Amino acid sequence: MNINSPITELDGVGTKRAELYKKLKIYTVGDLLRHYPRGYIDYSKPVEISAAVMNEHNIIRARVVKKQPAARIRQGLVLYKITVTDDSDNMTIVLYNNRFAYEGLTEGEEYIFSGKVGGNLVRREMNTPMFIKASDPHKLRPVYSLTEGLTSNMVITNVSQALNNVDESAFADHIPDFILRKYSVAAFDYSLRNIHFPDDSDIAAIAKKRLAFDELLSLRLGMLLMKNHSKTQTGFKMKYDDGIVAEFQRELPFELTGAQVNASQEVIRDMCRDYPMNRLVQGDVGSGKTAVAAAAALFAYKNGCQTALMAPTEILAKQHFKTLTDLLSPHGVRVCCLTGSMGAKERRIIEEQIAGGEFDVITGTHALISQSTEFNRLGLVIMDEQHRFGVNQRARLAEKGENPHRLVMSATPIPRTLALIIYGDLDISVLNELPKGRRTIETFAVTEKLRSRACGFVKKQLDEGRQAYVVCPMVEENGSELASAKSYAEKLSSGDFKGYEVGILHGKMSPSEKDETMLRFKSGEIRLLVATTVVEVGVDVPNATVIMIENAERFGLSQLHQLRGRVGRGQHQSYCILIAGTINDEIRERLKIMTETSDGFKISEFDLKMRGAGDFFGERQHGLPEMRFADAATDSELLADVQNAADDIINASSDLNEFPLLKNDIEKMFSSETAFN
Repeated sequence: MNINSPITELDGVGTKRAELYKKLKIYTVGDLLRHYPRGYIDYSKPVEISAAVMNEHNIIRARVVKKQPAARIRQGLVLYKITVTDDSDNMTIVLYNNRFAYEGLTEGEEYIFSGKVGGNLVRREMNTPMFIKASDPHKLRPVYSLTEGLTSNMVITNVSQALNNVDESAFADHIPDFILRKYSVAAFDYSLRNIHFPDDSDIAAIAKKRLAFDELLSLRLGMLLMKNHSKTQTGFKMKYDDGIVAEFQRELPFELTGAQVNASQEVIRDMCRDYPMNRLVQGDVGSGKTAVAAAAALFAYKNGCQTALMAPTEILAKQHFKTLTDLLSPHGVRVCCLTGSMGAKERRIIEEQIAGGEFDVITGTHALISQSTEFNRLGLVIMDEQHRFGVNQRARLAEKGENPHRLVMSATPIPRTLALIIYGDLDISVLNELPKGRRTIETFAVTEKLRSRACGFVKKQLDEGRQAYVVCPMVEENGSELASAKSYAEKLSSGDFKGYEVGILHGKMSPSEKDETMLRFKSGEIRLLVATTVVEVGVDVPNATVIMIENAERFGLSQLHQLRGRVGRGQHQSYCILIAGTINDEIRERLKIMTETSDGFKISEFDLKMRGAGDFFGERQHGLPEMRFADAATDSELLADVQNAADDIINASSDLNEFPLLKNDIEKMFSSETAFN
């Protein structure tokens, strides 16, 4: 049996079970071995039935006393009840349509059960629990993603059989030995076996760290190969002009920061190379990324090229249109905006003008990549909040020209060690200064006890003519204590904020509904906007001076920082109020960071340290490989090791031909990406 053997070669996997595995995209033995656990149940610390916490998850060790006959409740529903005891009390195990589990329990035998204990003080029961024999030496058991009809025990049995019967090729280590030794990385054989069946949590952590190392190393190497591949292409080599930034700055109504000047010069130098630029401008909220984009567009214009700037929403595309018009029209640059909501006649006219070279800078949404849109001489492509676009969308925009230069912008500060891996295909410019005159947003973290005072403060801002945001983490009630944007908006508009125009913005609204709501808010028609995190990246509303974030403990710090950046866009002092629904030492420490610093990069470093890299991988971009372990098992030390290991491997074999197994892994990981060869 090898990793490419069909799943049906395993005992007990017939046509029916194979169809169930198919729903999980498991077709071969290798697919099953890569179907890693999503967690573990620790059966090593059971509690007595009499001490079980009602309506909570408990681990119970008990002996089967009696198995009642199966009861058919109705067509399609069979109920099984088993009485168990641990001599402190009795409990009923309830199973639905699970003859396999029912038959797996033997009267007189002792088992350890895992599940929620319900019932009352007199009668206790546990519905559909997981369980193992009390004599089983492996007390840490894997929990797999399942589909209806497929039980965890079935998967455990099949995985165990696969590990015991598959040939040695399944355990071949694709990472070179010198890397394993240098960075003290566990062998793949050890990690594969122990990710499924670890003896304890420490061994599971070692296996997870190795698999996280694999993911990050493949991602880093794949990015480096993509970067090297781009250098083999021929792009628009522009004529260097060291005075372009000074010329641009002379017409500005404000002074560029040193970071903006440096980033603009880096971009201009890139555009004078023989191969296309691929650069990320990464800056904090309000750090002035658009000004850098404008300087790049001016340089492209001076070299006879068009620039296309693609934004994720129409309202942002229109905002860029206005900003770039203000910044570039004094230099004779002609700017237009192309969006999907335009009428057919208006759109056709603008598309003809773009194709004819009558516009130099074109802002827009997905309309820029439609088949009908053609450019005259597209030399520069700019993506705003680029993680919100798919890989194919960005490629389609670039294909509108002949290997145009690419500039991407992100307002998500990411620790440098992580950025070099996530954005490894790009050169990086960092804007770490805020424009002069920009006020620090005063931030306060409070508990529910001070809610009324917080609402009073917001109301005072509204009475002074300002506007405000309230951010909630959910859209609809679902039994959770988290605030619901819909119900909370209704509560506010009929309570503390009665008489004020209260609007709502959430992810289930259509793009046109979102744009309409934001336009009403920007115009001042809506005074208080209740929103979910879709407002995280949005249009500037200078008159909005306060943002109140509900259940702030539920958000990552980097996300809180992004949300805070929605205010402070105008001349008035702005405020951020973080309301914590629950509080403990960790939450207190995290929220304290928000009140003490407005430096997004310091916040992101702290967030990485406290929560791992999951939030950051979510921000990378659609279309890149999913990180299954790196989000939970990644720390700064591992990131640094991966970066150094990738450099060591590239230095040993720049095309990875010396390491065919590793190269094959990377090509599979990036199967939808640009070819490396």
